[in-house]
Amino acid sequence: MFSPEYKLAMIAEYENAPNGEKGAVLRREGLYSSHIIEWTRARDAGALASGPTESATPAKRAKKTAEQVELEKLRRRNEKLESDLKKTRMALDIMGKAHALLEELSESAANDDPPRMS
Repeated sequence: MFSPEYKLAMIAEYENAPNGEKGAVLRREGLYSSHIIEWTRARDAGALASGPTESATPAKRAKKTAEQVELEKLRRRNEKLESDLKKTRMALDIMGKAHALLEELSESAANDDPPRMS
């Protein structure tokens, strides 16, 4: 579907884009982040062979060591866990506020006199 040259060009553009603009690159090209992930893995494994573009790529990017790959994986996992923790803390804060509101409503309802029948 996509040529190896295109894949390598998109990987390079995506990796060189500032963090706030990576999504814009994907939207402009009609791609998903999974495309970039898959293509990057293929490139790193040497499966994205092409003509002149590939010969220029190894000079720009050296093969990562196992420690570097693991470090990147752990950093991504840490970011995800920090994001999950932040969401959990916000949810707990909302639950606490909802609990306090319900207690306040319950106390005010208990203090109100029942309606009188005439």
